Amino acid sequence: MGRLTTAKYYAAATVLLPCTAVLIWPSKVWLTAVFLVWLIAAAVFWIRTERKEHAERTARTIQSLQTSAIRTLNHHRHDWMNDLQVVYGYIRLKKLDKTVEYVEKISGRMAVESQIAKLGVPSLISYIQSFRTISNTLELQVVIQGDIHLNEITADADQIAETIIHTINAYRFAAKPGYGDAAILKLELSLDQEALYAAFYYE
Repeated sequence: MGRLTTAKYYAAATVLLPCTAVLIWPSKVWLTAVFLVWLIAAAVFWIRTERKEHAERTARTIQSLQTSAIRTLNHHRHDWMNDLQVVYGYIRLKKLDKTVEYVEKISGRMAVESQIAKLGVPSLISYIQSFRTISNTLELQVVIQGDIHLNEITADADQIAETIIHTINAYRFAAKPGYGDAAILKLELSLDQEALYAAFYYE
C-alpha cells in the first residue's frame, strides 16, 4: 500500500471520532456541526488524494511506454546498422549475388513488419514489435498469410489479441535459459471465409 493510499484511509478513519461523539451526545448541535465539517474535510482530502494517485499512475504508465518504445527503437536501429554493415561488406567485396540475396532478405523482413503493423490492434502490434526487448530465451517469428486486419473482421479483436499475447507468454515463461541458441516460437496467422487461425510451432 502506497503512502498516499495509507494517508487516505487514515483520513477516512478519523471520521469515526466525531461520528461516535454525535451518537453519544445527539443533543449537542455543535458536535453535529463539527462532524459535518470533519466529514467534508475528509471527503475533500480523499478526492484530492485519489486524483494525485491517478496522476502518478498515469505518469508511471507513460514513462513505462516511453521506455519500452525507446528500447524497441534501439533494437531496430541496431538491426539496421548490422544490415547496412553486411550489405556494405558485400559491396566492397564485389559479391553482388550475395548483396542481392541479403537485400531480398531485408525486403522480406520489412514485408512481415508491414503485415504486423496492419493487424489493427495496437496492444498486439506493440507486443510483437517489442518482443525482443522482453525475452532473451525465446525468439518469436511471425508469419501472416495475406493482409489481416483484426479490427475490421470482428468486434472481438481486442480479446483475440489478448489471447494471442497470453499464449505467447505461456511459451515465453516456459522456455528455459540455456547456453545455446534461443528457443524459437513461430506464430502463423491465416484467415478464410470461416475463421481466423493462429498456429504455434515451438522448437
